Amino acid sequence: MKKKMKLYDFPKAPNPRRVKIFAHEKDIELELINCDMAKREHKTPEFLAKNPSGKIPVLELDNGECISESVAICRYLELIKPDPNLFGIDAYEIAYIESRNRHIEFELWTQIGVSWVNGPIVGSLGLFDQIPDAKAASDKNVRAFYQRLDQEFSFNNFVAGNRFTIADITLVSAIDFASEMVDLKPRNDLKNLYRWYEEVSSRPSMQIE
Repeated sequence: MKKKMKLYDFPKAPNPRRVKIFAHEKDIELELINCDMAKREHKTPEFLAKNPSGKIPVLELDNGECISESVAICRYLELIKPDPNLFGIDAYEIAYIESRNRHIEFELWTQIGVSWVNGPIVGSLGLFDQIPDAKAASDKNVRAFYQRLDQEFSFNNFVAGNRFTIADITLVSAIDFASEMVDLKPRNDLKNLYRWYEEVSSRPSMQIE
């Protein structure tokens, strides 16, 4: 019997969750391997041999080869199981979905990351000096991006047009992490954003943590 691919994971970590949601949408079963970040297991020599960057997620194939980075892993899963398509079906859609996914990563995720690193949970670990002004600026940028999304969802059903794609997985993972762990939940009056969020969050794959 063919072995399941292994996904190195940690509860509540948003990037492994992106892969888990994607795999569920594809009906691909993965063996989840807990990599305890609190114990710094992602920085051990054994793990660094799988991913020199010392980050999760990592997908380990049957032959021991490893793939890091959540979008790269999702691209691999898309190639081995093309349907349902989540990255685009023609040249334009592939490029457009890629651009929208990068908007979410570079303009929202990075700012959530700054707020997280300079926030109370990371601060309690005492790993480095925090910068309150950086958090104030990134908090503001996150809220401004939520406002932009609300406007965009007034004429688009999903992040990259009128169907569910990898870009929606990236966004819902960002919002859930920001809301639960960084105290950056979108304002209640962003009705279009919440319409999208409620629709996407009702999918069975979204129940994965």
